Amino acid sequence: MNASSPHTDSHEILVIGEALIDIVATEQGSIAHPGGSPANVAFGLGRLGLDAGLLTALGDDEFGAKIQAHLGTANVKLLPGCLNLERTASATAVLAADGSARYEFDITWDLAPHELDPMPKIVHTGSIATFLEPGAEAVASLLAQAKGQALLTYDPNIRPALVGEHGKALETFKRMAALCDVVKLSDEDAQWLYPQLELEQVSDAILELGPILVVLTLGAEGALLATRSDQVRIRAVRSEVADTIGAGDSFMSSLLHGLLAHGSAELSTAELEHLGRRAVAGGALAVRRSGAMPPTLEELTALLEEQHLAAS
Repeated sequence: MNASSPHTDSHEILVIGEALIDIVATEQGSIAHPGGSPANVAFGLGRLGLDAGLLTALGDDEFGAKIQAHLGTANVKLLPGCLNLERTASATAVLAADGSARYEFDITWDLAPHELDPMPKIVHTGSIATFLEPGAEAVASLLAQAKGQALLTYDPNIRPALVGEHGKALETFKRMAALCDVVKLSDEDAQWLYPQLELEQVSDAILELGPILVVLTLGAEGALLATRSDQVRIRAVRSEVADTIGAGDSFMSSLLHGLLAHGSAELSTAELEHLGRRAVAGGALAVRRSGAMPPTLEELTALLEEQHLAAS
C-alpha cells in the first residue's frame, strides 16, 4: 500500500470500491469491458450529470487504462493513489439464454490510505470491496470516519464465490449496514444473507441495525422501499431484456441521484415513491441494452415523464 495519505478532491458523491474488467462470454465469443459494481455506480452517476469521484484500486496496465478511459467519458474522477495493484482485476460473466450471468473472478483488493477531506455529501460503497481483505478493513474505516458527516449508502451485491463463509459474510454485512444510512440489496442478496426470512422481514432486520432506509430490488416485481414507519412497493417498468449486467448498479445510481436531490431524513410516502420510481426506471433502462450502460439524465427524465403521462 502507499505510505502517504492524500486528501480527496471535492465531490458531491464519492464511491469507494472495486473497478475491474468484465469479460462477457457468450456463444458468439467474448467481449471485455470495464465493470465492477462500485465503478458502475460511479459511471452511472456521471452519466446522470453528477460530480462523482471514485476511490478504487487498479494496476498500471492495459486493463487499468481501459477503465480510466471509460470512467473519463462520464467525467468520473479517480482519486489519488488508485494505481496501486500489480494488475487490474477481472471478472468473467458467462451469460445464460435468459440473459442472466454467472461470474468467475480474478481479483485482488487493497486500498491506499485516504482522508475524506473535504467530506462529500454522499459516500457510497459496496460489493467485493466490503468483504475482501485487506481492502475491506480500509473501506470500513473510511465509512466510520464519514458517519454523521455524509449520507452513507451501501449495496452488498453478494458474490458467494468471493464473500467467504456465510456466517462471517453476514457479520461483515451487519457491520457495514450498521454504519450506513441507506442499504440497497437485491432479492437474491436478501435470500442469501437471510435464508430463513421473508423479504419484508429482511428489511425489518436491516432497519434494526441502524439504517433509515432499506431498498430491495425485486427484478420483474419492481422494488420495495422501507423505513421504520413506512413501506412502499414500486411496480417494475416493462422492458425487453438484453442482459441484466449492471442493472442493479444503474438502479443504485438513480437512487443516489434522487437522494442527493431530496435527502433521506423523514422520508414521506410520496418521497419514497418518487425515489423508488426513479431508481426502478434507471434499472429498466440499463437492461434494455447489452453491458453495463446506465442511462443519461435525459433518458431517465424521458422515461419518468412517459410513465407519468401513462398514469394520468
